[in-house]
Amino acid sequence: MDQTFKALLISRNEEKKQSVDIVEMGVDDLMEGDTLVRVTHSTVNYKDGLAITGKGSIIRHWPLIPGVDMAGEVVSSEHADFKPGDPVLLNGYRVGEVHYGAYAGMARVKGDWLVHRPKGFSAADTMAIGTAGLTSMLSVMALEDHGISPDRGNVVVTGAAGGVGSTAIAILSKLGYHVIASTGRVAEADYLKDLGAAEIIDRNELSEPSDRPLQTRRWAGGIDAVGSHTLANMLAMTDDRGAVAACGLVGGMDLLAWAAVVGALLAGCYGALSIYRHVADAATRRQALLLVLSVPPVPLWFLVFANETGPHAWYADRLFAWPVAAGFGLFLLSVIARRQAPADGLSQSRSA
Repeated sequence: MDQTFKALLISRNEEKKQSVDIVEMGVDDLMEGDTLVRVTHSTVNYKDGLAITGKGSIIRHWPLIPGVDMAGEVVSSEHADFKPGDPVLLNGYRVGEVHYGAYAGMARVKGDWLVHRPKGFSAADTMAIGTAGLTSMLSVMALEDHGISPDRGNVVVTGAAGGVGSTAIAILSKLGYHVIASTGRVAEADYLKDLGAAEIIDRNELSEPSDRPLQTRRWAGGIDAVGSHTLANMLAMTDDRGAVAACGLVGGMDLLAWAAVVGALLAGCYGALSIYRHVADAATRRQALLLVLSVPPVPLWFLVFANETGPHAWYADRLFAWPVAAGFGLFLLSVIARRQAPADGLSQSRSA
């Protein structure tokens, strides 16, 4: 197909200096996929901003067209669910990260990644909602799934003036919740109240570090788009049987990282000890031993090859993920093994 279009292309030279250019491209320049889409609308997400400015390790393929979501029309497709002219949407699937994204006149993607645009919505409507709106709705649904209804009490939303936060306020208010909006942009107070916020608090009330794991209870739940100390303080101020939907890390991921590591360490230790003390099955004990032995090489590998893997978040993420997975895997293995043999010979002999 001899058709050209403009695209925003992010490149990097041999010195790893990043550049952003608007270029002319052809359909043959696109990456593999079974469906060609004419892109009409997209959004600018936080991840896109990080990719374009080079302030975050977002891009995993060079060069890359950014844009994590899109609306458009199918030009051609080999996928059974789509035909030319179909209005479609795409969000996720690492588009704009490892696969050419939405900031171009055309995109070639897998049909499995696409959904038909709902009737009653224009392409502009869907991208006005965008990834931020989808994230907000998923967060609200998570609160509902955990029993956080309007009669339970207040809910707090952090990053309130952002895309996720502002949409979440509008949805929660419409559903009848008493919404407390946390923001660092005090000038946006009237805007947030127009969206439905009942109270406005300064983000400094939540963003400062605290050594108190439990604080005065202020809400039944919340939606957090910030992470780090903000999330820690939110949790400390949440009622018993409350819930917080954590969907962002703009403030840092230190809390979640340490929570995952400590949780995996405790779960893994409990699982290994439980299997050693109560499970006689040789195969299960061997599996547990292999899981334990698989963990030390991972941080050692990272330390030895830090100069090669350190700059690449893709590798770092996975080196971090395996010890966490192994710890929780040990815990799960112990639970399954003990349920299958709750009173085997080893546990009986030990109790005797």
